[in-house]
Amino acid sequence: MEPTSTPETVDDTPSKEARNMGVLIYASSFAGYIIPMGSILGPLIVWLMKRDEFEFANECGKNCVNFKISLFIYACISFLLMFVGIGFILVGVIALVDIICTIIAIIKASEGTAYKYPLTIRFIK
Repeated sequence: MEPTSTPETVDDTPSKEARNMGVLIYASSFAGYIIPMGSILGPLIVWLMKRDEFEFANECGKNCVNFKISLFIYACISFLLMFVGIGFILVGVIALVDIICTIIAIIKASEGTAYKYPLTIRFIK
């Protein structure tokens, strides 16, 4: 009787360091509340530094930068709609969605899952 070989299971869970980089990418987007354009520049800088080193950081960076650029476009449209009156509500909703989704993304990254943000235009594939 020949020994049966079972295929080796590949653990797809990113390393602790890769997960930390994913968390850093998502958390760096909060810089936008302090520095103008920081919500795009923070994740972009960390992503560009670590995308070749960690595949998980590359995926997190693409998701985060796409979402933050999408939010920037939505915010610009909302500012234009302030002349009509509805823009004031939309800006608040956008800020709330940003905070909630970013916190969810940080939690997911710490668990080893790259979070796919809702309402995202895929600029970087």
